[in-house]
Amino acid sequence: LVLQTDSTSSLSRNGKLREKTLTLDTLNPQVKAVEYAVRGPIVIKAGEIERYLEEGGTKPFSEVIKANIGDAHAMGQKPITFLRQVVALCTFPELMDSPSFPEDAKRRARRILQGCGGHSLGSYSASPGVECIRKDIAAYIEQRDEGVPSDWENVYLTTGASDGIMTILRLLVSGKDSSRTGVMIPIPQYPLYSAAISEMDAVQVNYYLDEDNCWALDINELHRSYQAAKQHCQPRVICIINPGNPTGQVQSKKCIEEVLHFAYEENLFVMSDEVYQDNVYAPDCQFHSFKKVLYEMGPEYFNSVELVSFHSTSKGYTGECGFRGGYMEVINMDPEVKAQMVKLLSVRLCPPLAGQAAMDVIVNPPQPEEHTFKQFHQEKSSVLGALAEKAKLTEKILNAVPGIKCNPVQGAMYAFPRIFIPPKAVEEAKALGMQPDMLYCLRLLEETGICVVPGSGFGQKDGTYHFRMTILPSIEKLKVLLGKVRDFHIGFLKEYSGLE
Repeated sequence: LVLQTDSTSSLSRNGKLREKTLTLDTLNPQVKAVEYAVRGPIVIKAGEIERYLEEGGTKPFSEVIKANIGDAHAMGQKPITFLRQVVALCTFPELMDSPSFPEDAKRRARRILQGCGGHSLGSYSASPGVECIRKDIAAYIEQRDEGVPSDWENVYLTTGASDGIMTILRLLVSGKDSSRTGVMIPIPQYPLYSAAISEMDAVQVNYYLDEDNCWALDINELHRSYQAAKQHCQPRVICIINPGNPTGQVQSKKCIEEVLHFAYEENLFVMSDEVYQDNVYAPDCQFHSFKKVLYEMGPEYFNSVELVSFHSTSKGYTGECGFRGGYMEVINMDPEVKAQMVKLLSVRLCPPLAGQAAMDVIVNPPQPEEHTFKQFHQEKSSVLGALAEKAKLTEKILNAVPGIKCNPVQGAMYAFPRIFIPPKAVEEAKALGMQPDMLYCLRLLEETGICVVPGSGFGQKDGTYHFRMTILPSIEKLKVLLGKVRDFHIGFLKEYSGLE
């Protein structure tokens, strides 16, 4: 008897064929509808090529450069010493006796551990998170927003920002047919949003960012999108990513005011994804939180617009993706709905406590009067300074390539250049049953070892093609990467256009 483990049927003990309960036919159709380009087919292919090279195979390149995902440490970024010291002390408190650890870190670790059951990071916390960490986050928000009040009881720790975004969307999605919840998302968008909308069987309502105006958000486009969507669903929520992913733009204060006024007029719930708030590089840009702008618009707005803002340990200058730390601040939510949200949060027990501890260090870093401040400040400035340099370098090199146009990378961690794909290549891609930029990115991977994500995975205007690449590799590796992209693109144009 041969055991059949991955076919749709197997032999039972009496020799009869027994069908599997879970097959593609019986699978939840919403799961089949989910797509997540950042870890999609291109990345799977990159993994296969990596294994082939490790086993001694030969390619025209010696390594795969994964520029597909904003994973700073995987790209070689070093951890922030102070953050790791605090988390290490929380994880192994016996280190409190070690003179190798600064008192500043020990003081924070003791405070966090006092808030944990049994003074251990191995315990569950309350579902909304460790109380002292929630209080530290509220204090950070208040300081960041220059005195705008923040109530710690409106702060909820999450397993990365993604967990919070999914939780809020679950609360919002309801109704059937033309009353089904419509979720307004920017195009291009981070594929978490489209994946969540598909999984929950909500209605995706696209509003297009203005590529010709550095990916700005156009209020007229919001009105167009909203009015068109009302014909077939009930738009109830608008999602904004600021600074932008994959587009790297930083929204102006005026633009944010317009969005909030629009949400107020149309009675929309606002979800503000602000995980890149520390990643602003353009000298003429600055991060404005949606909450602060809402406050400055006056009590009529601040006391009524329902707003949830998200932050994370994964981005910024720390890049601590693996800790899965994050938080959301919830304002103006109906108290009865908030009770339902807490119930939903309690089902998943609590976010990882190591991630909560890491989040605490980000919102409560060394202060100028502390001994650890100098090293912390140097490390933080070094990371952000290098990212700013790489943002400028990426834009400059890509814009020098015929058939590539890259907007300034004002913030976040990505470039999203527009690429010209000749009609002959578009036809070939269609014949192969794939998007033209998927063909482009597959060829780029197979010929150069560079893994980027096709723009079609994020959404784009019809007839335009892009790819997203991270600016996280070291300067040296980034120069190599961009040089290979340039050479490949010119070769691609020659092949499909006959251009010299």
